Amino acid sequence: MDFTLVIKTRRSIRNFQVNEIPENDIKEILECARLAPTARNVQPWLIGTVTDKGILAGIADATDHGKFIKDAAACFAVFCVKSEKYYLEDGCAATMNIIHAAAAKGLGTCWVAGDKKPYGETIRKLLNVPDDYTLVSLVAAGYAADHPRPLKKTMEEVTFRNKYV
Repeated sequence: MDFTLVIKTRRSIRNFQVNEIPENDIKEILECARLAPTARNVQPWLIGTVTDKGILAGIADATDHGKFIKDAAACFAVFCVKSEKYYLEDGCAATMNIIHAAAAKGLGTCWVAGDKKPYGETIRKLLNVPDDYTLVSLVAAGYAADHPRPLKKTMEEVTFRNKYV
């Protein structure tokens, strides 16, 4: 699939089919996350993939706006070393690579915030991630059970050239 088409057609999915994601697809998604751009090439991330239904339910229960994670086939949890100056930017780049790689594989995803959320520490402990990491994001993933098409703002509403007028 043309990458621009992946970007143009991807939407956040919160309702998933019960199908599992093939292991090779998970590995390729993780490979894409690993290759994300990173400030000074620090690569401060640690990215977990959760497919265990009990752990998915625990993550969902901990979040404020991610209850649908329990029904996803997988949840990618992006953590970064919190002492790194650009951990948030780097972790967000890895998150977008996960989302786009998953879309290219025909999977639906939904980004659930992690950074600065009170449940971040709970999820870090649930997944047994070392103390020097902080949760940046959660990405619920699976085969879409629906295909929402929310309206997007026009180019004129969100862009400018040289100076805003």
